[in-house]
Amino acid sequence: MTYTGNVSPGSAPAVRELNGLTITKVSVGPMDNNAYLLRCASDGTQVLIDAANEAQTLLKLIGDAGLAAVVTTHRHYDHHGALAEVVGATGARSIAGADDAEEIPVVTDTVRDGDTIAVGDCTLEVIHVVGHTPGSIVLLYREPGGIAHLFTGDSLFPGGVGGTRGEQNFTSLIDDVEHKLFDRLPDDTWFYPGHGNDSTLGAERPHLAEWRARGW
Repeated sequence: MTYTGNVSPGSAPAVRELNGLTITKVSVGPMDNNAYLLRCASDGTQVLIDAANEAQTLLKLIGDAGLAAVVTTHRHYDHHGALAEVVGATGARSIAGADDAEEIPVVTDTVRDGDTIAVGDCTLEVIHVVGHTPGSIVLLYREPGGIAHLFTGDSLFPGGVGGTRGEQNFTSLIDDVEHKLFDRLPDDTWFYPGHGNDSTLGAERPHLAEWRARGW
């Protein structure tokens, strides 16, 4: 079945097989949060992005293969509501952006812009994007022989950047999204947000000036 990334609470997960990495996307909880289980093809190492809600759903998804780490994209509770339970059940490391870590439970490791996170022999690059929260992070996977993939949390969605409080935070976020993501990566880059459907940078690029002008 062709991957679309369209999931909803209670629906079957969506699975995408990349070169070197398998992505399983599931929607959990009352705010329709996306959680992403990444599995390294060569050794089976698994990393979860955002233990958002429904710990038992996530633990069933993880299965007997175990979990090396949970990466939390930002401090908002709807993205880490099941974190403590998942970490307690699996013994996984808990990784978060340094500037959000104090408000996220059971963080064992912090990361900053340019750091990397291993998923077996696959590598996620950390991109610090400031504005939705001070410590929001986006994760970049460069597929060997393929395209780039971004896990954007609540910093970038189809149709605009994430919510911000105040003009300064919006300006920071739109600047970081434009310069660190759109200016750096090509149109075929696929991104996976913290809620809702996926998109590509190419589909959204024509609207950047519109987003900046409207202020959200």
